[in-house]
Amino acid sequence: MVLSELRQTPHLSASSINEYVECSQLYKFGRVDKLPMEFKSDALEFGTCIHRVLENFYQAKMMGDRMLLKDVHEFFVFTWLDMARGRDDIRYADGNDYNSLLMFGRDLLTAWYTKLPDDDFTILAIEEAFSFTLPGIDIPIIGAMDLVEQDSAGTIIITDFKTSGRAYSKDEVDQNQQLTMYQIAARQNGYADREILLRFDTLIKTKTPKFEQYWTTRTDIDERRLIKKAAQVWDGISKGVFVANDTSWKCKGCAYKQACDAYLEGEEYDQASHP
Repeated sequence: MVLSELRQTPHLSASSINEYVECSQLYKFGRVDKLPMEFKSDALEFGTCIHRVLENFYQAKMMGDRMLLKDVHEFFVFTWLDMARGRDDIRYADGNDYNSLLMFGRDLLTAWYTKLPDDDFTILAIEEAFSFTLPGIDIPIIGAMDLVEQDSAGTIIITDFKTSGRAYSKDEVDQNQQLTMYQIAARQNGYADREILLRFDTLIKTKTPKFEQYWTTRTDIDERRLIKKAAQVWDGISKGVFVANDTSWKCKGCAYKQACDAYLEGEEYDQASHP
């Protein structure tokens, strides 16, 4: 089953758990009330586009082909045109627009392509959807691993593709709960007896584009901490506990800011004006 099908039924995921912890009212607007976003951020759309390019690259590699850089660029241009041209619901950050990101994307992919190690890992899966249950949580945990590989020693390597405006610190990588969730999913879906390495392949959107691979591992304690947090999140959702975190630095760029302001100030949110 693919991720889009898994999303059709109630579920939790690494991102939804993180969203609830950061702002449970944001979780409610998007995932319970299912309000349409007031806009789509350019970072979200651009990141999705880059993700599709990398997915296409590894699909070709899985079939025994290595795409040339010019083919990577062509696929990016085609995808960005298809995703973003003519759309008025994308909110571009200062200094960005459709054309500037079209140009920048090629430079970013060049940085990734030229620094990507030419490893001999065996690709086991791309966009591998998963679903599993945890004690005390009535709905499944779902997600999809961007890339699952195996090295010559049989170690499983799970990679998540990222685009970021800055480099990551070691603590950010070592504490990232998305990667922890991927390890739990892998253990529950056939890899319980295998050593697992986790990795971010990060395309960094600095003025001079960069590419970095960040490697990390998780312990049983890391898994238990996230499982405990997931159960607490589910308990809050089940009891209808949703609190707006309206002092977060993320509020300014929140896609539900108007809805949140109306909710907090006692006004009725006009959903019809935000189709």
